[in-house]
Amino acid sequence: QVQLVESGGDLVQPGGSLRLSCTSSGFTLNNFAIGWFRQVPGKEREVISCISSSDSTSYYADSVKGRFTISRDSAKNTVFLQMNILKPEDTALYSCAARFYHCSIYGTDFGSWGQGTQVTVSS
Repeated sequence: QVQLVESGGDLVQPGGSLRLSCTSSGFTLNNFAIGWFRQVPGKEREVISCISSSDSTSYYADSVKGRFTISRDSAKNTVFLQMNILKPEDTALYSCAARFYHCSIYGTDFGSWGQGTQVTVSS
């Protein structure tokens, strides 16, 4: 099972930016599609973005399209989620997840998950 660690969550004002990181110490993330999900207590987990193992395809939820960008730095073995123009409704626990090769919008298709990093957007 791939061990994933997220970082970068913080308290930020509306309109601000954050960059989340997802990395693994024991596995090469290039072999995996990496998805970003978020969850608010009492609500279903929501897929935000995904990048395929070849970086040839990426996916964004309509709620973040144009504001969030997913990217991969192979040298750092890290996948980033750049989040701009943050809104209070972006407040959630953000988690990254891994599956072989291809993206999926379903969390159940991902076998490995990180613990999550909290993003709070508030003035």
